[in-house]
Amino acid sequence: MSETANLSGIKVMVIDDSNTIRRSAEIFLVQAGCKVILAEDGFDALAKITDHQPDIIFCDIMMPRLDGYQTCALIKKNARFASTPVVMLSSKDGLFDRARGRMVGSDEYLTKPFTKDSLLKAVGAHSANRVA
Repeated sequence: MSETANLSGIKVMVIDDSNTIRRSAEIFLVQAGCKVILAEDGFDALAKITDHQPDIIFCDIMMPRLDGYQTCALIKKNARFASTPVVMLSSKDGLFDRARGRMVGSDEYLTKPFTKDSLLKAVGAHSANRVA
């Protein structure tokens, strides 16, 4: 549990069109001491990202208007956020989905429903890279 112990103050953005997923992620992350920014879709996220400058972003793939792949690609094309870790969230666990996520620059792929441990482990792993 040591990798999840030092998460306080880390800014995490969660982009998901499911209110349930956003809320559960927020609860897990806030309990671990993270600051959480929630976005309902890619457009919402892109509007908030500059103001909040998250340390790590969780991005659902299946969203209306702008899907997770497009959102991730746009984040990674922005020089200010190119190095910000993006973790794709999806209920699909196929090789194709994972490969497509990598192609647009995602750093990790979490399958939904995720557990508290898997979510916090991802934050811990990517924030350790940023602080070190």
